Amino acid sequence: MQEGAVHERRSAGPILQGMPVRTDTDRVHLARAIELAQRGFGRVNPNPMVGAVVARDGDLLGEGWHDEFGGPHAEVNAIAACGDADLGGATLYVSLEPCCHQGKTPPCTQAILDAGLERVVVGSDDPSERASGRGLGILRDEGVEVVLADGELCARARLVNQAFRKHARTGRPWVLFKSAMTLDGKVATQAGDSQWISGEPSRELAHRWRCSVDAVAVGIGTALADDPQLTARVEGVRRQPRRVVFDSLGRLPLSSRLLEAAPEVPVTVVVSRAARRADIGALEAAGAQVLVATGENESARVRSALDQLGTMDVAAVLLEGGPHLAGAFLDAAQIDEIRLFLAPLVVGGRAARDPLEGKGVDRISQALQALTLECERVGQDLMISARLREW
Repeated sequence: MQEGAVHERRSAGPILQGMPVRTDTDRVHLARAIELAQRGFGRVNPNPMVGAVVARDGDLLGEGWHDEFGGPHAEVNAIAACGDADLGGATLYVSLEPCCHQGKTPPCTQAILDAGLERVVVGSDDPSERASGRGLGILRDEGVEVVLADGELCARARLVNQAFRKHARTGRPWVLFKSAMTLDGKVATQAGDSQWISGEPSRELAHRWRCSVDAVAVGIGTALADDPQLTARVEGVRRQPRRVVFDSLGRLPLSSRLLEAAPEVPVTVVVSRAARRADIGALEAAGAQVLVATGENESARVRSALDQLGTMDVAAVLLEGGPHLAGAFLDAAQIDEIRLFLAPLVVGGRAARDPLEGKGVDRISQALQALTLECERVGQDLMISARLREW
């Protein structure tokens, strides 16, 4: 496999063919299910966000969503919301293909069959190996009419669960790169000062993003310069993300704030084979988990680390820097989305740092083209969001 190429695990399930949702009523209810799914933001990962609606003859009977990891799924909650209503002839609209396996909760396909639902309209497929069409096949075999949407509704349903989809298809976490820069594209002055470029509303928003991911990653340069906590410090946090430090030689100080909170708030230190055993042992004794990333260069070691994090149910990573590590992720083709805060500041300076370093490309024609580009105001800053890949 070429460096930076995406590796994808093949699913054993059948290939699902989408078909147009039939009526305006179907489109309205399915759109509502997709909207409900997003209420699970930051509460269900590494599981997918899912919403569901039960309706008959255009009338809403019940709705629900997956609200908490380990809790009832959206389909079960929507059916329960119908109370004692007879669901014969009713349709279930669900943003993601219903599960058919026993996990922390029973399979949703059985709940659908037990409820007597006649029809199921699905927003998007589940690409994981234990699903991938199996649940829909079970429902069809039991006489339930199944419609899998395509087009704009399908695209919207898939976008809700990009982290889940990438993790299911590749085994690696989805990566969101976040940075704050000045109008002249700098993330720190030539003296290394970077606090604070973005305004308080932007920083609060970044803390909310931490709530929504499984891990926050920085390089050892950032850890040494800022001694960060990397925790989500906003109201309503149910679970702190794992803190990950890419530290090839194992130099993270044992007195750092990251290690002070370990192992209650997990810390993973990613080292290379060049790290000394004594330093690895000291980090582990201080409460850190140490991963040894292998590979002939930094890009390969990034992919190795993400492979290992993926086996730990890390489905989404917020990459917060610095420029050296961000460049290695970009060279490894492992940044899926970028969100940049553009602050109304100008610092100048030839030695002032850019947000992304690494090898880069030689020609503009080789540059990675964003699939989408959006811009919004956050306090005095502008937030620019770009999706680089879709899963």
